[in-house]
Amino acid sequence: MTAGETKWIIEVVGVPIDLGQTQRGVDLGPGALRYAGLRRQLRQLGYELIDRGNLDVPVRDSLPERRQSNDLPAIRDICSAVYASARRTCELGHRAVFLGGDHSIAIGTVGGITHTESVGLIYLDAHGDFNTPETSPSGNIHGMPLATLLGAGHPELVDIGRPGPKLKPEDVVLIGLRELDEGEKQRLKESGMQIYTMREIDERGIHTVTREALQQLGTHKRLHVSLDLDVLDPAEAPGVGSAAPGGLSYREAQLLCELIADTGRLSSVDLVEINPILDEHNRTSTLAVALTASLFGKSIL
Repeated sequence: MTAGETKWIIEVVGVPIDLGQTQRGVDLGPGALRYAGLRRQLRQLGYELIDRGNLDVPVRDSLPERRQSNDLPAIRDICSAVYASARRTCELGHRAVFLGGDHSIAIGTVGGITHTESVGLIYLDAHGDFNTPETSPSGNIHGMPLATLLGAGHPELVDIGRPGPKLKPEDVVLIGLRELDEGEKQRLKESGMQIYTMREIDERGIHTVTREALQQLGTHKRLHVSLDLDVLDPAEAPGVGSAAPGGLSYREAQLLCELIADTGRLSSVDLVEINPILDEHNRTSTLAVALTASLFGKSIL
């Protein structure tokens, strides 16, 4: 690519939702990511950026107290809007970056981008997000998006955009898991999805794991990366909604992103669970922007 050449249009959509869990602060994520230079980084790579702003999300304190977290009607409406936005982006032939908010936005993003064809999902998270209302100790919906996308959970969320599951197990690879609920563990073992825990990454290395993951998804023309920043170790990314020790190093995460970029098949990304209230000088958002640049082709040489 020559200097200044535009190779793709990337749409940026903010979804400042914090209703899928009880802790406050992740609704500030979209602003923190923009402030960290997302637009500048991607434009330097030759992309044309269209920032669609933030989708309309009710302010949590405006809801009755009993509905201020895990509010199904509000989350359904927000994820429906996200679904429509993601679907439109794909129909236009654009790439997309969705700025969360908590990880419940994946119900809408992945649903929308798979409206007309299957997409390979690389789910980077310390947690499985494979709980259902029956297995979840907390009832937090940000711990259920992957289960919802595979057809289990609240029917009003499963059926957003179109009825039924949006993914098959063979469409999904999970990387970085290390903190799971007991009921969720059993569901994951029986799911048929390809799963790489931190133990496997420690034993085999991030290069081998990523290569295998990409091979697993090799039949998909497009890839979607759903990146929960808590997949990184808290020493690297302190400003996250649900920190868990023992995660990826920055360099491991960057290599993973570079290998995904090498495929040329990345179409869309979620950046979720950044909590600026818990961060140090916007460090986690700055790291997320750097990883996004790597996903979209930034290289050392």
